Order: sequence, then C-alpha cells, then structure tokens
Amino acid sequence: MVALVPQENMVALVSRTGRHLQRYSKGRRQVVGCIPYRYRTSKQTPSKHDAPELEVLVITSQKGKGKLFPKGGWEIDESKEGAASRETLEEAGVRGLIGGELGKWSFKSKSHDAYYDGYMFPLLVQEQLDFWPEKNLRQRIWMSAQEAREVCQHWWMKDSLG
Repeated sequence: MVALVPQENMVALVSRTGRHLQRYSKGRRQVVGCIPYRYRTSKQTPSKHDAPELEVLVITSQKGKGKLFPKGGWEIDESKEGAASRETLEEAGVRGLIGGELGKWSFKSKSHDAYYDGYMFPLLVQEQLDFWPEKNLRQRIWMSAQEAREVCQHWWMKDSLG
C-alpha cells in the first residue's frame, strides 16, 4: 500500500549550491542563519496554569559529527532575512516568522583559511515539513536553549542564544 503525503508537508525545492552568488564584505564571506524556536507546554496533559517552555531546533552537520543551527551563505539576490529563511527551510525543513537580527559575529572557518561574518535571526516555527531538501543529510532535534548551548559546535551560535 502506498501512503499519500499531504502536499502542505512537502517542499519542491533543491538546496542552492555553489558560491558564485555569495556576498563578501572586505574579503569575508557573509553567512546568515536562524534559531528556530517554538513554545510547548511542559506536561503531557497541560492545564491553563502551565507556562509554555521555549524549545529550539538544532540540526546535525552534514557529516553528522556536530550540532548547530541552520545557516549558510547570503547571496546577492536575497535580503539577509530571506537568505536566513531559505537556509532554514533547506537544512531544517521548517518555516515561520523571522524576527529581528540577533547580532553579527566574525569568526574563522574551521575548514578554510578564511574569515566569515555571521548574522543570526530568531524564527518562530509555524510549519514543520515532513520532506525538505536536506532531509537525507541531517537530523533535526528539538531541545531547550540550555541544551543547545551545551551541544552547539560553534561558539558564535551559542553566543547568539543570549
């Protein structure tokens, strides 16, 4: 038997690849990302007195060795917010409302002899897709902000949590 997947839970998109449209400023590659978040009640059977808990979504790196927030290159045909939303959809398979910029961090690449400027945004998740471009490359995990601070592999992403 074949199960049908509702179209609203899928996205027909492939991840952008290549660096020919990447933004650079003073020789630094510009990257953007999001901290996807949601509020959940803490009990299985919530009452009206339960305070909602903040959860953030982390993803595994493509090689599966670390955890991080979705991020990637800011391209010349996009706004910062648009690029951050696109990267979050491609890597984590979530969509939502993007908030104001959390800050800018400058850091050295772990794999290249280069420096980057990273911008992070909060994203209130409104939709979590069953299928997304990097589903087969990454896992997504909801956790508390404190847990994310402990497991996130990038200092600047930890710092963006506040």
